[in-house]
Amino acid sequence: MRAEDLDQIFDEGIEDMSPHLDMSSVRRPGRAVKRVNVDFPVWMVESLDQEAIRLGITRQSVIKTWIAERIDKVV
Repeated sequence: MRAEDLDQIFDEGIEDMSPHLDMSSVRRPGRAVKRVNVDFPVWMVESLDQEAIRLGITRQSVIKTWIAERIDKVV
């Protein structure tokens, strides 16, 4: 498909663009992941688990959310 044809489909806004896009290699900028290991005391892990259960999310999500909130306050 030519770029002009894709532009026209987008501009008209009447057709779903998804079938015309290759999503197999899409990456969100600034969202690269780097694994880190952190050791927490048992009491802290237990508290994180309680909060995760309360919120219905994983422990990892609690940690990432809390760290992101703190970074937003500092930056």
